[in-house]
Amino acid sequence: MEMASATDLRARRNVAQLAALAGVEREIRSQDSSSSRKYLQDFTRAFRTYSAVLSFEQVKERIAASDVILIGDYHALPASQRYAASLVEQCAQPGDRPVVLALETIFARDQHIVDEWWRREIDEREFRERIRFDLDWGYDWVPFFEMLSTAREFAEGLYGLDCMPREDLRKIGARDRHAAHKIAEIRQKHPNAVILVLFGESHLAPQHLPRALKEELPESKALTVLQNVDALYWRAAGEKHERVEAVQVHDDVVCVFNSSPLEKYENYRLHLSRWGRTDEEGPDLAPTIYNLIDSLLRFFDINRYSPHNHTQPRFLVDLMPEIYSRSSAGRLRALLMRKGIDEDEVKAFLQRVEDRGSVYLPQVNAFYVREFQMMYAAEESARFLHHACRGLPLREKPSRQPEPGDRFYVRTLEHALGYFGSRVLYPSRPAVEEAELHLLPNARPVRGKEFEASTELLGYMLGNALYDAYLRGRLKPGTLRRVLLSHLETPGKAKELYWELAKRVKKSK
Repeated sequence: MEMASATDLRARRNVAQLAALAGVEREIRSQDSSSSRKYLQDFTRAFRTYSAVLSFEQVKERIAASDVILIGDYHALPASQRYAASLVEQCAQPGDRPVVLALETIFARDQHIVDEWWRREIDEREFRERIRFDLDWGYDWVPFFEMLSTAREFAEGLYGLDCMPREDLRKIGARDRHAAHKIAEIRQKHPNAVILVLFGESHLAPQHLPRALKEELPESKALTVLQNVDALYWRAAGEKHERVEAVQVHDDVVCVFNSSPLEKYENYRLHLSRWGRTDEEGPDLAPTIYNLIDSLLRFFDINRYSPHNHTQPRFLVDLMPEIYSRSSAGRLRALLMRKGIDEDEVKAFLQRVEDRGSVYLPQVNAFYVREFQMMYAAEESARFLHHACRGLPLREKPSRQPEPGDRFYVRTLEHALGYFGSRVLYPSRPAVEEAELHLLPNARPVRGKEFEASTELLGYMLGNALYDAYLRGRLKPGTLRRVLLSHLETPGKAKELYWELAKRVKKSK
């Protein structure tokens, strides 16, 4: 496939993310100034470039050849803990060495509590309370507990590594030495096991925990597995690969990519929001959603303050959606019922939230966000923008529906633009393969769930092709801005636009 230069690819893949990231970082810096500390800067300076692109299979080979695996954890990002859980299961296949999981999250002093839970003598609730997870750690419990449960099923042991004080960076070197000593003790208890260690990423700079571990276990072969390091992520965006899975940093260091920097820092901002609130409602998700929308507006060069509705939407700033979260689900349901939306449709909305974590509801111009998942939040933000640029037609006249043929193309375009927007903000989203076209029904009317599945798949296919054309420089954001502004309620307009875009991307190939 003909592709642009590395510089062009890097710029096109990163432009929307970098714009979104700037706002998040400003807010984080205003609440957390610790990033300037030398200990954290050591990590940033240590990993700026890489020597080769790796596949996940090549990473697995390096892991299989190692005795101790130091896994970098970005505490606020659930994908970090879920990747660690996947490694536990991966390393514990029949015939392989036994596996042990060791964690920064749990103090070594609480090992007796861990052992009680491991032996199923106490339940999840008591375990969580006694290790003071919410008071002393404060990040998401669910992905952490999923990881522990995976370890209890597949591993030979589970150990806490950390010690106090966590808040004092002047003592952080002592914590590294303490953890290395504990890992050495684990090696004595499990001489034949591969030891997986999940520790905060800043501890994995070469002169921090890896050096302390080398002093304790000079004969052990250690591998550092970083996750989603910013500088490496931005550099890898210039590769011609559709998706870079991992890179070789040094002989004993690899970095895997399972999230973007924007997703990392949005999750951290949500934690800062939750920690700063005294109520039980959880984090304020509105700034996160509004930031994604603002980034798409900048990408498409849309002026939210425009007073006319020609090449720009009229006063889009006044059309921004309401944001509902888990704590306000009852109010949202009441609003939907007042709008005349039937119970089946409400259930469909809630199921979509269950599957994806968030959904945009054009009938009431509102987001419902149960859990922040970057990929789907970006897609729903693009769907909102599509409706807003057309003046929120379903909110203004919810009973007015296009003819069945037009409705098919309207929904397909909505999914295409949503998918394209999600790739702009989250380039690592897996591409939709043309082979999946066989899943579409064979030239017959479709209704209900089948209608939604068909329009979604066809829309994702088109959105994928549009994104490829954009990366090649064959499609400008202004072209899609025109689609966003088109009045799809005009009979035949959606079908015309669909085929115009389909021909355009076919020609670009």
